[in-house]
Amino acid sequence: MQVGRFGEFRLIDQLARSLSRAGQPRSGASLTSPAPGAENDLIIGIGDDTAVWRGSPLLTIATTDAMVENVHYRPETATWYELGWKAMASNLSDVASMGGTPRYALVALALRPEVEVAQVTEMYAGMEEIAGRFGTQVVGGDIVSSPTACMVSVTVLGQSVSFDDSILLRRSGARVGDQIAVTGTLGGSGAGLAMLLEGKQFDAATTEALRRAHAQPVPRVPEGRALVERGVRAAMDVSDGLVGDLAKVCVASGVGARLHLVAVPVDPMVRSAFPDRWLDMALYGGEDYELLFTAPPEIMGRALQALEVAGLTPATVIGEIVEEPVGKVLLVDEQGRAGVAEKGGWDHFAG
Repeated sequence: MQVGRFGEFRLIDQLARSLSRAGQPRSGASLTSPAPGAENDLIIGIGDDTAVWRGSPLLTIATTDAMVENVHYRPETATWYELGWKAMASNLSDVASMGGTPRYALVALALRPEVEVAQVTEMYAGMEEIAGRFGTQVVGGDIVSSPTACMVSVTVLGQSVSFDDSILLRRSGARVGDQIAVTGTLGGSGAGLAMLLEGKQFDAATTEALRRAHAQPVPRVPEGRALVERGVRAAMDVSDGLVGDLAKVCVASGVGARLHLVAVPVDPMVRSAFPDRWLDMALYGGEDYELLFTAPPEIMGRALQALEVAGLTPATVIGEIVEEPVGKVLLVDEQGRAGVAEKGGWDHFAG
């Protein structure tokens, strides 16, 4: 049935009932252990004018992001489940990039009346699946009608690992002499998007991997906590592209950077599928949601070892923070030749 005929309040009631029991992920255990008392501090969830939970002495972290139909996603290339997953994951990734733990989520929807109730339920299933992996609960939101395009906006609230505000990952924490590192591999999301938009055909394994890289990214929540606990203080997630996001860190920190192209980690599958474009996808593709971070060499060594020992996503050192003009990113090739990166990250209003 279409949501226009089903009605707002019936839809809210159905979505509330479809969500898992508070604190219980739908499939599998949470990937992160909850903070002390986190299991019992929710007082009022969906169904009242507001959600209510008991406060914490730790710092509160808040982020919000929106996805608009035919701007951030296309209905022909994304399922409703994938839309829900990615809308939630992008916000969870922001909390991870601060070294925090996501706790609660609020979801605001603008829906065309002809959207099917089953499609909205499927979207919520995608949200719940990825949120549940990190012990995050959907506790409320809003639903309105839109005459033209659908929109999903998610707000996630989390908490820091300490009440000390110096123990956070910030864009402004990079210092000259720091090493630059990134978790996982880059370019997978850009390759997945190109595959979908261009109708490219690959073998089943490659097609599935690239689609998941673009449509169902996994936020690096435990990795962010591990980094901040080992003394890392500068980070952000790679949402708008490695070069553009590194430039943002440099601007916030008042420094420049040298990026060694040979060290940039790219999945062999991306190299094989796009032999002429894989490097651009890794540098500028965006939406990989890996963690980009900097630290002095001794702290970096401890952080990389901590990720390995914990069995988390490994990280690769790809460059260093230098005394270049603020925001300048130099790309260094295999022969040691350096050129200035001209391209920035994604800009919603740049066309």
